Amino acid sequence: MDKMTPEQRSRTMSRIRSRNTKPELLVRRYLYAHGFRYRVNVKTLPGTPDIALRKYRTAIFINGCFWHGHSCLKGKRPKTNSEFWIQKILRNQTRDEEVRVKLRALGWRTMVVWECQLTAKKREKTLEEIVYLLNSAFLDKYRKQPQPVVYTMDEEREVDVAAEDFEEM
Repeated sequence: MDKMTPEQRSRTMSRIRSRNTKPELLVRRYLYAHGFRYRVNVKTLPGTPDIALRKYRTAIFINGCFWHGHSCLKGKRPKTNSEFWIQKILRNQTRDEEVRVKLRALGWRTMVVWECQLTAKKREKTLEEIVYLLNSAFLDKYRKQPQPVVYTMDEEREVDVAAEDFEEM
């Protein structure tokens, strides 16, 4: 049985935030301090990502271990009303996967940061890894572009002009 009355449980659950949580604020502050600019809770993207970096075409979701069923100590399921919680967490996981598929179809990368990855011991490594992955995504954007088309002006001369160099404002 639950140790709280239904009113106490309702009051406790109503205070759980879905936006501007401590893990989200940690990641946002770190990214901003390292020169990344982003949008928060972009409603025009599937799943309303916690952080969206348009320049990097990357959406970052910062998930609570309990609510999204992570296999860590914080993701432990309650013993009371377990059937309800199993179904709820499975729905969350299914929705999370559908959102990631939709974002990938739109050409966006997705990144999931778990709450347990932002504990004091793991925080610095996790944040550095996020920055590394964002920088890799930015570089990949340029690696995958085709080489510039080179037009030869005259066959006898060895003068080549790259297509992006000919126009000046």
